[in-house]
Amino acid sequence: MLRSIATSSTRRFASSAEKVWQVYLSGEIHSDWREVIAKGVESKQLPVQLVSPNTSHEDSDDCGAIILGMEEKRTNWDKIGAGMNNIRTKNLIEESDIVVVRFGEKYRQWNAAFDAGYAAALGKSIITLHPPSISHMLKEVNANASVVCEDTEQVVDTLAYVIRGELPTPRDGDEFIPIADRLGAGNPNP
Repeated sequence: MLRSIATSSTRRFASSAEKVWQVYLSGEIHSDWREVIAKGVESKQLPVQLVSPNTSHEDSDDCGAIILGMEEKRTNWDKIGAGMNNIRTKNLIEESDIVVVRFGEKYRQWNAAFDAGYAAALGKSIITLHPPSISHMLKEVNANASVVCEDTEQVVDTLAYVIRGELPTPRDGDEFIPIADRLGAGNPNP
């Protein structure tokens, strides 16, 4: 269930219905997290175009050799493939409004860390997505993220809030206390 960002229509965000947000999904390729986000974006009918690197590990590795021919040295083979993948990655990140970077526990996602750094250098809005157990090793990446999420639902809810000003039911349920109630209604800095 969604609720508005504000109860008064004068405090709602201006409509961003005309804008289609490009969201780049970077990170691990061994789970269905991209598909889960796509389904969430579709179910909320968000004006979002999701883009990503080539998620076929084999194609990403072999694209250079398939297109340009086999190489004798593996390092050159990797460099050619990486160069081709870099064209796609750089352009899609540069054109994106938001970059979501997923880190998993099983694999080391060096490409994802590089994508996060590149996005940060470009001043892009970054959302990281990873389990809490690896937060410490990602502290510098998270320091450059606007939002750090633990699951795909949080990513979709963040997109809904940023784009439309819609908030879900609080995750803490009945235990949720608005900040004005916690700090006091008369607090000059609620």
